[in-house]
Amino acid sequence: MTDKQQSSQPQTGAARPKPGPRPGPGAMPKKVKPTPGMKAQAPVSVHPVRSNPADFGRVDADGAVWLRREGHENRVVGQWQAGAPEEGLKHFGAKFDDLATQVATLETRLSTQPEQAATIKASATELLDGLDDAEVVGDLNALQTKLEALLRDCDKAHQDVAQAKAERKDRALRGKRALAEEAEKLGESSTEWKATGDRFRAMVDEWRGFRGLDKKTDDELWERFSRAREQFNKRRGAHFADLDKQREVARRKKEELIVAAEELQHSTRWAETSAAYRDLMDQWKAAGHAPRNVDDELWERFRAAREVFFNARKADQDARDEEFEENATKKQQLLDEYSSLIDPKAHLENAQRLLRELQEKWDEIGFVPRAKIREFEDKIGAIEKRVTDAVEEKWRQTDPELQARVDQFFAKAKDLQQQANEAKEAAKDKLAATLQEQADQWRQWAETAQASTKSDSESEEN
Repeated sequence: MTDKQQSSQPQTGAARPKPGPRPGPGAMPKKVKPTPGMKAQAPVSVHPVRSNPADFGRVDADGAVWLRREGHENRVVGQWQAGAPEEGLKHFGAKFDDLATQVATLETRLSTQPEQAATIKASATELLDGLDDAEVVGDLNALQTKLEALLRDCDKAHQDVAQAKAERKDRALRGKRALAEEAEKLGESSTEWKATGDRFRAMVDEWRGFRGLDKKTDDELWERFSRAREQFNKRRGAHFADLDKQREVARRKKEELIVAAEELQHSTRWAETSAAYRDLMDQWKAAGHAPRNVDDELWERFRAAREVFFNARKADQDARDEEFEENATKKQQLLDEYSSLIDPKAHLENAQRLLRELQEKWDEIGFVPRAKIREFEDKIGAIEKRVTDAVEEKWRQTDPELQARVDQFFAKAKDLQQQANEAKEAAKDKLAATLQEQADQWRQWAETAQASTKSDSESEEN
């Protein structure tokens, strides 16, 4: 550009502002939150291009402000008539700094709001297209390099955002579909009322964490989820309504049992009434739970009626035990007296007679205290066992079958003896000797068995 052409430029004293926002020197972009689904990136600090305006321009004697740019013709970017040339360069250098700050701000926005890549790209393109006409003094080539790099970053960010959006949508689809399917299973069959109710609440929170799904699909899945949850709530409501009915039935049944228990509480028919109370207790357990606010109260009334009876029975039994203590003393005296007299080995029949006397006197005395019943039963039982064992032993020794076996042995011996005699008369000496030996053996067995029986009988008579 010639000096004549340069002098024809309008002397405005300042460059015309470019459209769009122009933050002041050193201004920082507003902090924003990352878009959901995108990985959060640390905000990029603003590092605008800075340059010494004296290295890239001058002010001539006529006040024209010239810009030097490598690879481009020098051009006039404005007029300065307000003061020294150095102040003019500083003024147009500050305007360059404003432009550089706009570029840095766009870089920061891209790092924090990559989903706005298209808008940022449009602004960067506008700035890049206006560099050749920019009324500033500074390193425009460096600024151009940054803008070109920013445009490439915008393209990459746009692709990344699109991919993240697709992944977010797929994740939301899979997540919400899984929640809907789980909800349907729980809604149809679960009877774990509290645990499932808690699970449904947690699932709602999980549902809210999935984003990026299109409205139509999202509404369809939510309808499935809501319908399943409502189904569960209806079944749970019906269950507890039925439970309330059952508890009301149990309440009425338990009130009837309380009336029956109170009617029996003053009875003195101990055994019969004890059995009746056991039956009432079985019915109480089978009745189930009454409403919580009255179940404990009903039990206290039922238990109180039972305690009246059982406390009275215990008091009666304690009084009887005191009375029966004298019987225990008498029975011990009987045991001391008869234990030495009853000796079945010395004389069985006499022992049996004495045992009958002991048993008759024992029964006449009556009961002993409950705590001593087992003790005295064991003591008289030991005496009875001694006599019983002796009777069984005598019966075994005088068993008719044993005598029959003795007779069989003698008959066998007699038969063999006759066969031996016949063999001897027939001069069958060897056979006769064998038969004689067998006859003697059977006779010996018969005599031994017979002697044993006689010995037992004689011993018993003595």
